[in-house]
Amino acid sequence: MRFDALTLFGVIAVSLMVVCYALESRSHWYTIGMAACCAAASVYGFLAGTWPFGVLEALWGAIALVKWHRRVNNRATLFRGGR
Repeated sequence: MRFDALTLFGVIAVSLMVVCYALESRSHWYTIGMAACCAAASVYGFLAGTWPFGVLEALWGAIALVKWHRRVNNRATLFRGGR
């Protein structure tokens, strides 16, 4: 097995993604971090030639981005005194 810069990039992206996923309930910043790490893992997937992984990570990143957007909007509504 070759451990080159691309493999290191993938290991870091996926490792940070798992950490952000585990800490998501603590802050909306971990949710946006999850989305960013999914995007990085998607780039890794395409560069490594595993396009199904790249597509799924992009989809998961989009879902995390929507989740982050909803969390931020709900938080802003609570600060304004909304329901």
